[in-house]
Amino acid sequence: MTRTMRAVEITEPGGPEVLKPVTHPIPEPGHGQVLIRLHWAGVNRPDVLQRGGNYSPPPGASDLPGLEGAGEVVATGAGVDWPLPGTQVCALLPGGGYAEYAVTAAAHCLPIPQGMALREAACLPETFFTVWTNVFQRGALQAGERFLVHGGSSGIGTTAIQLASAFGARVFTTAGSPEKCAACLELGAERAINYREEDFVEVLRNEGGANLILDMVGGDYLPRNVKALADEGRLVQIAFLQGPTVALNFAHVMMRRLTITGSTLRPQSDLAKARIAEALKTHVWPLLAAGRVAPVMDRDFPLAEAAAAHARMESSSHIGKIVLRVA
Repeated sequence: MTRTMRAVEITEPGGPEVLKPVTHPIPEPGHGQVLIRLHWAGVNRPDVLQRGGNYSPPPGASDLPGLEGAGEVVATGAGVDWPLPGTQVCALLPGGGYAEYAVTAAAHCLPIPQGMALREAACLPETFFTVWTNVFQRGALQAGERFLVHGGSSGIGTTAIQLASAFGARVFTTAGSPEKCAACLELGAERAINYREEDFVEVLRNEGGANLILDMVGGDYLPRNVKALADEGRLVQIAFLQGPTVALNFAHVMMRRLTITGSTLRPQSDLAKARIAEALKTHVWPLLAAGRVAPVMDRDFPLAEAAAAHARMESSSHIGKIVLRVA
């Protein structure tokens, strides 16, 4: 007899209303994988893209949404030395997080930081993997550099502000309201720019230009980002909320020796993600345990109300992370 679990699936591409509670078979862990009984699951922008039919799961992954969560390992596949059954972990998931159980590579699990509840730990993997690989590995941010992160009140933004500040960078950010700007300043930003009232290009040029920009907006922000960069500056693109297509004069890129790069996390290999997990455990988990960095929490919703969680995310009224209560 097939064992089943509560889950939320995407019934068809569309708005939040297409997310429906269902009964779904419990997955089985394969070689090098673990089965986690989830207590909490994070909600992220890629989930919204998947719901709209614009971000397909990688081959072999669950078609249920959900890219991160925290809970207890209940079973392991062959070849797993850690984590063993009974271990509480937070984990990056290839999909399937909107459910009571999910499978993922054992190497994509991380221990719960000392003193942290599972609710907060469920918010770590997707954003911390993304920020670490793009800001510190791909973007090569160094202490003393001027760093601009757009969307500073988002899950990515609040994480990037804290980590960049902790590693000694000068942090600038954009946000859309006085409340959001104030939250960014409390997290360690030197300057929070209300993009409805100020031009971030002018602000950064007056500071000498940004050495690194992390952007998820795209659209007309792309040429503006180029103008906001210092000579030899780097732009890392991780999403396109305003679209990926824009006219850009690359002569400025050449003459000022700029670097434009970007990445997405989900399609990367299991080995690449495992290496990011190891780097986080070495460089970032001690900061979490010491309380120098912490996830910023917005609201939580029961699993069955995933549609309401998506509606809140798309309203852009949230500050920090939105989570689903599974157990």
